[in-house]
This record gives sequence, structure tokens and C-alpha cells, in this order.
Amino acid sequence: MEWVKKLFGGAPGLPSVTLDADRAAALAAWRKRPDDDFTRPHFRTRYVVVDVEASGLNMVKDRLISIGAVAVSGGMIDLQDTFEVVLRQDEVSSHENILIHGIGGSAQRDGVEPAAALLAFLDFVGKAPLVAYHAEFDQSMIDRAARAHLGAALDLRWIDLAWVLPELFRERIDAQVQLDNWLGEFGIGNFLRHNAVADAYATAQLLQVALTRGAALGKETAQVFMDMEKARRWLRRAG
Repeated sequence: MEWVKKLFGGAPGLPSVTLDADRAAALAAWRKRPDDDFTRPHFRTRYVVVDVEASGLNMVKDRLISIGAVAVSGGMIDLQDTFEVVLRQDEVSSHENILIHGIGGSAQRDGVEPAAALLAFLDFVGKAPLVAYHAEFDQSMIDRAARAHLGAALDLRWIDLAWVLPELFRERIDAQVQLDNWLGEFGIGNFLRHNAVADAYATAQLLQVALTRGAALGKETAQVFMDMEKARRWLRRAG
């Protein structure tokens, strides 16, 4: 997603952030972790499905409030391998915003210190491929928060199911649609809409569908999914 990098700039434009020794060491340790092999078959890969809640929909101005993540390993959702955190907010989001995600003022004020929350997320993710639906939003909110609170430019690799699914299921929906359209197409429910972990869990089920279909079509790796997304984006721009 090169446009995200262009929007927020590269490493030279990072803000000056001073981390204490423990947090600096944790960030350095994460950076040293080996990259995942994105050419491994889907069913030998750990994917991390991510969803975020924010103070609004403006990717430049609004703040990251919570992150939810669910791992899909070997094609299976592992309910013991999940992550959820609320980042502490100095300024509580609007009442209208709270009505959407349900994270109240007290929960926002009592959240985890942002640098610690982001380091915990990175430790959970490692260098696994990340998956989301309309991933630009999730990626940009996490990247902005990392720049602001860690002074770090992350180089996480993302797969956007909003682009991959139409390529895998052209006979069903060959267009950009909302997440709920795909969930309905495959009879996937969501037990708590606009909760980061619940939304990630629903998207993880959709990823399972994509992995099975991809394997059947010979599109068997995370790298192939990323290449499919890139090609489909290019075709949309060219058209």
C-alpha cells in the first residue's frame, strides 16, 4: 500500500520520541525478529486479522482508540491467540463516536499507555502478514499512532480482503462492496458489530473462506494474495 507511505512520509520525517530503556529495547527486539516467509502455503502460515476503532473516520486527524486482532494459523482460528487493547486517551472521543464502538469515557481514560499498547500489539503480531477489510484505514491509524508514540515507521505487510475476495469469487461479487455484503454472502454473523475483536473474528472467518478458495485455485500463499491485490488496484486505476 504505497499510497499510505506517501501520505505519511518515510522515516526521515519521524517525530522525536524518547522511549525509556525497556520500551526502546522492546521495539529493537521486534525489529530484529525475522521476517515471515510469505511464500509458504496458506495452511502453514499464521495470519493476523486486525480491526481498529478510532475517534472518527479521518485517517489524518482522528485518533486510534482500540486494536483487536485474531490469529488464523494453519487455516484455523485460534481463540487462544487473540489480542485486544484500548489505548489511553487524553481527550475522550465524542458521544456520537462512543455510541458506535461502545468504548466509554472511563474506559478510554483508563486505557493502556499508547506506547505500551502498540509494543504489545507488535509483540503479538511479530512479522506475520496482517489482514483486514478496507485495510487502508486500519494500517494508517496504527502507523500514525506508532509514529506519534514510538517515533517509529512500521513496515508491516497487509492484505486487504476488499480487493482479494472479488478476484477469488468473480462469479459472486466482482466489485468493491462493504464487508457486510461478503459476510452475508457466506452466512457469517457478527456477534458485536463495531467491537474491534468481534469485527476481527468475523473477518477471520471470511479469511478462512479466502484461504480455502485460494488454495483450490492455486493461489496458495500470502505473497500471491498481495500480488493479486496490487494487480486489481492497478486495473481499477487504469480503468
